[in-house]
Amino acid sequence: MLKNDGIPSQEELAPITPTPARFEKGPVALIECFQDIPCDPCVGACPKHAIIMKDGITDKPHLMPDLCSGCGLCVAKCPGLAIFVLDMAYSPRYAKLSLPYELIPVPKVGDVVNGLDRTGKAVCEVKVLKVITGKQFDHTHVVTIELPKSQAMNVRGIKVSPKGKGK
Repeated sequence: MLKNDGIPSQEELAPITPTPARFEKGPVALIECFQDIPCDPCVGACPKHAIIMKDGITDKPHLMPDLCSGCGLCVAKCPGLAIFVLDMAYSPRYAKLSLPYELIPVPKVGDVVNGLDRTGKAVCEVKVLKVITGKQFDHTHVVTIELPKSQAMNVRGIKVSPKGKGK
């Protein structure tokens, strides 16, 4: 269970974080869902069956990282906006992160925007690489950003200014 502020601690994140060896293989989902509520759209969205509910629908989703291809189909299906896809093998200096986004303005490819930590604080500038939208995503966009590897486990949101510039 999360602390009273709702922000997961490193101790709470550790058991759900894939191993460094798995990160070296390419993109993998990160499921930061900490509530035991009746919800399982991520399970049905995964074509590799890499997400399961061990103890039924009110359990937290469990990722089997070695089965996950990092396709990202689960990202937009999560009503709690708690699933991300991280590619630490993207480049030597940068990681690639796909995250859910439901605000306006919607970023555009090439925009440089603020990367936000779990508290909403801007921690770095990130570059928008891709924006996926579709009726099947129910108004949730999946935005893929390039960010410094040092911030890959920290950034979980973005802030887009009206002109698409970070600051």
